[in-house]
Amino acid sequence: MAPSQHAERVKRFFGIPPDQTLDDSAFYDDGSYIEEEPSVREALSHLIPTIPGITSYLRELFPFLGWIFHYNLIWLLGDIIAGVTVGFVVVPQGMAYALLANLPAEYGLYTSFVGFLLYWAFATSKDITIGAVAVMSTIVGNIVINVQKTNPDLSAETIARSLALISGVVLLFLGLIRAGFIVEFIPLVAIGAFMTGSAISIAAGQVPGLMGISGVNTREATYQVIINTLKGLPRTKLDAAMGLTALFGLYFIRWFCNFMGRKYPSRAKTWFFISTLRMAFIVIIYILVSWLVNRNVTKASEAKFKILGTVPSGFQHVGAPVINTEILQALGPDIPTTILVLLIEHIAISKSFGRVNNYIINPSQELVAIGFTNVFGPFLGGYPATGSFSRTAIKAKAGVRTPLAGIFTAVIVLLALYALTSVFFYIPSSGLSAIIIHAVGDLITPPREVYQYWQASPLEFVIFFAGVFVSIFTSIENGIYVTIAASAALLLFRVAKSPGRFLGAVHTRAIPRGMVRGNTSLSANGFGEDSHTAFIALDRSDLSNPEIEIKSPYPGVFIYRFGEGLNYVNSARHLDHLTIHIFKRTRRTQLNKYDKIGDRPWNDPGPRRGQSLNTEEMAVRPTLRAVILDFTAVNFLDVTAAQALIDLRNQFDRYADPDRVEWHFAGVANRWTKRALVASGFGAERKSSSGAASSSFDDGKGASSELLIAVAETGNSGRSSDVKGSEVGTKAKEIDVEAAAASIASSSGGDGRKLVPLYGVNRPYFHADIETAVASVISSLERRGAESS
Repeated sequence: MAPSQHAERVKRFFGIPPDQTLDDSAFYDDGSYIEEEPSVREALSHLIPTIPGITSYLRELFPFLGWIFHYNLIWLLGDIIAGVTVGFVVVPQGMAYALLANLPAEYGLYTSFVGFLLYWAFATSKDITIGAVAVMSTIVGNIVINVQKTNPDLSAETIARSLALISGVVLLFLGLIRAGFIVEFIPLVAIGAFMTGSAISIAAGQVPGLMGISGVNTREATYQVIINTLKGLPRTKLDAAMGLTALFGLYFIRWFCNFMGRKYPSRAKTWFFISTLRMAFIVIIYILVSWLVNRNVTKASEAKFKILGTVPSGFQHVGAPVINTEILQALGPDIPTTILVLLIEHIAISKSFGRVNNYIINPSQELVAIGFTNVFGPFLGGYPATGSFSRTAIKAKAGVRTPLAGIFTAVIVLLALYALTSVFFYIPSSGLSAIIIHAVGDLITPPREVYQYWQASPLEFVIFFAGVFVSIFTSIENGIYVTIAASAALLLFRVAKSPGRFLGAVHTRAIPRGMVRGNTSLSANGFGEDSHTAFIALDRSDLSNPEIEIKSPYPGVFIYRFGEGLNYVNSARHLDHLTIHIFKRTRRTQLNKYDKIGDRPWNDPGPRRGQSLNTEEMAVRPTLRAVILDFTAVNFLDVTAAQALIDLRNQFDRYADPDRVEWHFAGVANRWTKRALVASGFGAERKSSSGAASSSFDDGKGASSELLIAVAETGNSGRSSDVKGSEVGTKAKEIDVEAAAASIASSSGGDGRKLVPLYGVNRPYFHADIETAVASVISSLERRGAESS
């Protein structure tokens, strides 16, 4: 299209009188918008603390200030019910989990009490419950055994309390510096594998206690525990009668209550509370049975089956935990595992229940919460504590209203510590094993969720089972490391091998779906003003209809979309793909550039001796005119990727010499990415050594004035109009700088509305979208063709 025809179209679009001259000077005087590049000083200024920032930070440290002054009787009733309900569950669970940690039963109560007492002040989750949990207790037990092998003088209590303090300090530090984002590096598949492997390992380790089988080392690899348990079945004792019936009773009560809740929905809440209290019911019943059988026993070793034994009343282990060089050296290798488990369990659970109950947690603040709990817990005798899945689920279903419900749970634990310890003497150990098996059973990932892994990502499905098998055949800790390392490796592989796609143009329009499904005859006629251009993959990797013809937007113009960013990991792959594809489909601008065969490069040797270059065949291919890069998926451009783009531009310039290749960028949203591109010589006209524009911004008077830009309508308030602005923005993809200048000068009305450029006019090669970029390229190439002719 000739420049005069293009100008006439611009005038018709904007309603400009035919006799009015388009003057681009008005554009820069009245409607210009210049993009300012970000500076290092500007970036560093965000790191300088401000009074509002410090105030906001302190307010975030104590989130209860946002809701405590609105507390009311309805919230209080809900919190009391939920807190007391969880209290009846946590008492038997806490004692059972302490045994997993190779600690006396009371340590589980100490740990749970501190978690409930402190968490509410720092919590951003109303549902989570912090305390002794099965997985963390198992990890602590393993650490105690490993440390005592080399440091037999250290007691289990000392090791556990010191471990809690050290890990608590680290977590508190991470929370205070707001480093909660690190939890995002732990994928869901790693959490699922860790939970499943841990649950299987813990359950297998409790079967010998459930059956009364002695002589089985439950700290070995899970598969060995299972084998040794099967070998030891002939040694089963009376404990099996207590343990198996307790386990059956727990599952039967839950099944029956769920059944009755579905059958009588109006009483579902009642049946829920009955189901929730099943652990307390079972413990009370078996305490009674044990007392009847062993009421004349004064020592736990004299009982007819293994019982818990003496549980001291109150807090008997108050004091500062031991921290010295010996402890630090002994626990050093196990600190990362402890912190990782604390993070995985707590953050995964809290985020899950936050999504279910429609609120958002602050991971950094949650780190502060579990950090404070584990820092102050050891002073009362606590060991590492984190969020509990089963108790959190119970608390949520019980109707908890605020985090303050933990206070009422702490009261129940406190009463148990001072009033019920004499009763705990008769608790059957096999009954506690049944409680643990029943609790960890809910941690196993259900088959339907595993199947979703397979459907969504088969490789992550493999990683899931790899983590489970490693946990079973080696240790839970190894399972954690394997899944996280494998997931990280898969992420890096996907980034490095991220597919880029060359795009082609397809004219589309929206029609009612019934016209297609009803086999209504569709005609190509009518694809006029209501149609638009879509850009889809030339290789049809997006499963587009093979009947549709995908066309190149213009001979010698290529559109390339990056899949997962452009960085030092994948820049070479992307740009090699660009080079190979373009060289195969274009030709050099000068076919006979090399007069002598010795002048030709080795990688382009040309025809063999005695043969001539087939110029007719080569002439069918277009010359390289422009490259459009879709930067929608590129958020940051590092030095390696920027240099790779520079090298590719220089290579294409030599290939297209004496012509010049235009580089256009669509969807560049990040200011630092734009700065990196500009610093690399992209975004505006480049000046040659002689000073002429060859392919920096020249105030709109050079070749860049030929380019089309997107404009949008602004109101007198300075905000864009949602409807009209979008319409003008769409059509403005066909309007060049000169035309938009005239529209800005002439369209300003009494209400203050006018057309303004969507992005800075000093970066004419950066476009809002691909369609604008393509229109700009075509307009520029047509003008260049008209000028050369």
